[in-house]
Amino acid sequence: MEIQEAIQKLSPKEKSTLSAWLQSQEEPVMSEAQEAALLARLDQAARDLDSGKGIPLEQVRGMVGKWATR
Repeated sequence: MEIQEAIQKLSPKEKSTLSAWLQSQEEPVMSEAQEAALLARLDQAARDLDSGKGIPLEQVRGMVGKWATR
């Protein structure tokens, strides 16, 4: 109860800072295996882009605008 009362006295900026810090203390959402798989996929995506595969950034930006209005 004492902690809750102290938090209620914080300014909005202090609450935001506290919230960010608390979230940084949480365990990772991904397991090590999941993180390794994600990094491998990102590495492959980078290789694909370097070799000319993929969609140009400007085209993606145009698509995002359409997706956001759905």
